[in-house]
Amino acid sequence: MKANHKRSITARITLFTGVVAALLSTLLAVVLMIAVHRFATGALTKEVRATGGRVAMKVEQGDKADFPLARRQSRNVQIVDHRGRIVASTAALRGKPRMAALTADGQNSRDAVVCGGVFGRGQCDIVVAQSAHRAEGNWTVYASSPVIPVWVQPWLATLVGGSAAVLAVAVTYLGYRIVSASLRPVSAIRRELDEINASCPGRRVPVPPGEDEIHELADSVNHTLARLDRAMTQQRHFACDASHDLRSPIAAMRAEVEDALLAPEETSVTTMGNTMLVSLDRLESIVSDLLMIAKLDAGTPCANNSIDLAGLVEQECRMRHQTTKRLICRLEPGVVVLGDRLRLGRLLTNLLDNADRHAESTIMVNVRHAACDERDGGRFPHGVAVLEVIDDGPGIEPDKRELVFRRFARLDAARNKDAGGTGLGLPIARQIAETGGGTLRIEDSDRGARFVLRLPRCRQAPAPTVTTGCP
Repeated sequence: MKANHKRSITARITLFTGVVAALLSTLLAVVLMIAVHRFATGALTKEVRATGGRVAMKVEQGDKADFPLARRQSRNVQIVDHRGRIVASTAALRGKPRMAALTADGQNSRDAVVCGGVFGRGQCDIVVAQSAHRAEGNWTVYASSPVIPVWVQPWLATLVGGSAAVLAVAVTYLGYRIVSASLRPVSAIRRELDEINASCPGRRVPVPPGEDEIHELADSVNHTLARLDRAMTQQRHFACDASHDLRSPIAAMRAEVEDALLAPEETSVTTMGNTMLVSLDRLESIVSDLLMIAKLDAGTPCANNSIDLAGLVEQECRMRHQTTKRLICRLEPGVVVLGDRLRLGRLLTNLLDNADRHAESTIMVNVRHAACDERDGGRFPHGVAVLEVIDDGPGIEPDKRELVFRRFARLDAARNKDAGGTGLGLPIARQIAETGGGTLRIEDSDRGARFVLRLPRCRQAPAPTVTTGCP
């Protein structure tokens, strides 16, 4: 088995084709020779019967045995009277007993293959016994001829065997050509893949014409390469943006330390510490968001419990009672969703932080049930739980609503109040929503921005103390 795996696919399929072709050609040759042999044997039996019939007719007419009994040298004939005495026979059987104990018994004729005896050791003949009706009783006429060998004729066996060999070689060669032609695009795909690296991610493998499996393989490979190219591009942009955002607070802290070293009498530890804490807080936020994105990108498993969404929002609203913005919460009870409580809490925090930065004076949070939307594609079989976070800020233009969900993207013109955001809060919120089987979109609003979160509802309410998975 291991040695077989070392051979190429072309060699293995060619070998298999050759073995199968040889077996089938041999079987075809054997069947053909058997058919020819049977046909020839049947023809010979008819000929021997005709020879015996001619002699039997002469015997019935009362002719003496002065006519030629056989016209061919390979034929033997014996005439046996009603008493079992041999009256006449061909020269090869003179003085020998009758060639077979076979009798017609009143029937026209009977035939059998007789080996040895009067024919000699190791020789077999076809013997046909026929009755000749005379007044004193039935006489028996025996006619015989050597059996036809299996190969019938040497030249015929040579022709059939040679044709079978040529057929097997032709089928094997044809199989080799077909396999080679079929796998040639695979070799081209492999060579192209060997040359594709990080410096040329935009290259694609050649797609062969036709609609076969290799065509589909090449399409799948190109789609995979396209996804990898997009992912690499996104990672490069992400690394560039992350390094830029990380460099800003680090540069601010470095400048503060250098100023303190150059003029120590003009600063104090408290002043420098308070200044650096602002940069450290921003740095900590960026690192925390980066770690969260890394976990989401890695597909880290999360809990899948039933959560009272209204209770979660109410708890978050209580924690924000000291905010400078007015927070209005309209919560419909009994809205239960499936998800991870910590991640949903992070999603809600990011939405509220974003609204707090851009709202003029009021933030409104709504939690309610809703009917399934056609845009959801039937992903909510048990209904939809909707969470809306609406601020009264300047809002977001429709053509830029998807831009805010890109990592490190901030709309400076429309959202000029965003001084503390990292550009990762909204992308993290959408990724958490999609990981939980939901959606997060920006929809139309009379004023400000309206973020709408849709999550799959759970069919049962959560237990009072311990959250359990939905059935």
